[in-house]
Amino acid sequence: MELSKINRVFFVGIGGIGMSALARYFAKRGCAVCGYDKTRTKLTETLEQEGILITYLDEPAALPCAFLDRHDDSLIVYTPAIPKDSKILSHFNDKGFSLKKRSEVLGIISKGMFCIAVAGTHGKTTTSSIVAHLLKDTGYDCTAFLGGITSNYNTNVLFGKNNVVVVEADEYDRSFLTLHPDIAVVTSMDADHLDIYGDKSQLEESFKLFAGQLKEGGTLYAHEGLPLANGISYAASTTATAKAENLRVEGSKFVFDYVDQSQSIKNISLMLPGKHNVENATVAIAIALQLGIDAEKVKQAVANFKGVKRRFEYIVNNGQQIYIDDYAHHPEELKACFDAVRQLYPNKKLTVIFQPHLFTRTRDFADEFAKVLSTADELMLLDIYPARELPIEGINAQFLLDKITLNDKKICGKDFVIQQVKNTKPELILTVGAGDIDTLIEPLKNTLNHA
Repeated sequence: MELSKINRVFFVGIGGIGMSALARYFAKRGCAVCGYDKTRTKLTETLEQEGILITYLDEPAALPCAFLDRHDDSLIVYTPAIPKDSKILSHFNDKGFSLKKRSEVLGIISKGMFCIAVAGTHGKTTTSSIVAHLLKDTGYDCTAFLGGITSNYNTNVLFGKNNVVVVEADEYDRSFLTLHPDIAVVTSMDADHLDIYGDKSQLEESFKLFAGQLKEGGTLYAHEGLPLANGISYAASTTATAKAENLRVEGSKFVFDYVDQSQSIKNISLMLPGKHNVENATVAIAIALQLGIDAEKVKQAVANFKGVKRRFEYIVNNGQQIYIDDYAHHPEELKACFDAVRQLYPNKKLTVIFQPHLFTRTRDFADEFAKVLSTADELMLLDIYPARELPIEGINAQFLLDKITLNDKKICGKDFVIQQVKNTKPELILTVGAGDIDTLIEPLKNTLNHA
């Protein structure tokens, strides 16, 4: 399907962060854009304010007239997270509409463009956002489709005037295999989505296929230690090709030197904490320099990157209390997040509120989750967020809690969490998870600010 022939687009699962970016893109192009989602959220309300019509009923009768029958200029975009028995999805299938996954649409959009694709089981949202910011802030420019709301731009889609596009390449359901990038990044290949892949070897094979889809003459950047051939390695180490050295904490910022085979940049300041974010910035810097952007401009752009919503986002920092929210939902992500907190606040008691995401992920990584969560000082564990899954017998919050060796631990609901925080006024709070734990952010913020 050609981009120029698309005039109306319907999104099944429009409330997803990646889907909403595409919806905004097509609306900007002047297309008639509508969508369905099962839940009204802050993001869907923002889309409605931007003029996008959204229904919350999974019924064909709730569809706008333009999507009741098939038209050659219509495109239906769906997320794999939508249940197969969705009535709206069945309607579009029965009527013979052109249905595409988000990743396939990104492939259509990026065709003919200079594409920078960032993949990885974690780190891809922050890394792709830093890359896009460096290109925007330095005046190089780009269009970008991101998996989070960037704090600098308060959006998940950026519009550029040149032929460069930055995309977050999602490994879920092997979606990223629709892309053919000029520059590819692989941040991590830890086992995840085992409900799709079965085991880690299948996941790794998929990443190798992605890396093999580079255009002729393209460049692959891979985190040091990943089993990918012919890539430029990057890391906060002395042995990587593009590396962060002399890493230190100065106040609330991380400072480091960038070094590669041909140049170096001293004393780069980064607002985002943690070694993992320094490494994310390192590969973004390498890409910017490869594109010929001035090193001093790159250094300034890194220093003013404010991060991504729900990625180590400070919600409250008032002297008495610190409240940080993070999207971490995999043991490796939790560990990186906890490490960053401990580096910044080594003497404060850490209260963690965690919502496990997916029954399968909780089952597959229960021991790893338990090991990381046991390093908190206090843990409030929410029930598992099911997302697209049906319950699995014996896999619940209690199953995970029993494996955690921490003494100060409990399972609780959101109302109890708010009351507990109100009563105890913890000095350092961390909410983590990828489900609907973000609904706690405003109530906790209000509770702490009025404590």
